Amino acid sequence: MERTEYEVMAAVESRHWWYGGMRAIAAALLDEVYAGRRDLRILDAGCGTGGNVVFLRRYGSVAAVDLAPEAALFGAERLRGALVRASVLALPFVDEWFDLVTSFEVLYHRDVPDETVALRETWRVLRPGGRLLLRLPAFEWLRGRHDCAVHGRRRYTANEVRELLQPQGFEVERISYVNTLLLPLPLTQRFIERVAPAIDRNGSDLQLPPAMLNEALRWPLAAEAAWIARGGSFPVGLSVICRARRV
Repeated sequence: MERTEYEVMAAVESRHWWYGGMRAIAAALLDEVYAGRRDLRILDAGCGTGGNVVFLRRYGSVAAVDLAPEAALFGAERLRGALVRASVLALPFVDEWFDLVTSFEVLYHRDVPDETVALRETWRVLRPGGRLLLRLPAFEWLRGRHDCAVHGRRRYTANEVRELLQPQGFEVERISYVNTLLLPLPLTQRFIERVAPAIDRNGSDLQLPPAMLNEALRWPLAAEAAWIARGGSFPVGLSVICRARRV
């Protein structure tokens, strides 16, 4: 990503509505199989500035990898003792070590030109029966300026995610689109970007909104997390999330 995106991420990811909502949805999928567990060996593959590492520690011990030097620079406090600078294409861990690998908005980056290599590495470091929690941006027609800022290479449908995982030895247990209830907001933003490309938008999409708006935007994602926890799914959304098991 651009250096400025790392700076913004480090500053806001503990308070921003989007990060909090996405973690609530991730927790809904993890609690379904790991509720009460505190002994898991976990790898966050592509950890950014470390907010998800803090979240994942509720389930066990967490190792983290990221190739960008900005991850260590801006996430030093969160990632102390956990970070290894490495690529998800060549994970520096022994075979069958982890119970859970997470990958949040990583495989679509330009630095991952072939997702299958990263998924083979994930399969290798997972123990038999271990799980991958994968989240990716959804639908190419939702591509916008933010994808350029974070060096996004492509976006995915749920079927494309299945087609990536199953040949690599993963069984898809749960899959759904998420960030659905707020979808009109990014749709409007993408429309403006297309019809008025000359308009210069200052700042990152991840900038923290005013406190009251930030709190209001949490509620739709909290509702989605509750629906996911009840076994529900969504037919469309800004992201696609999948929990898969190494068979």
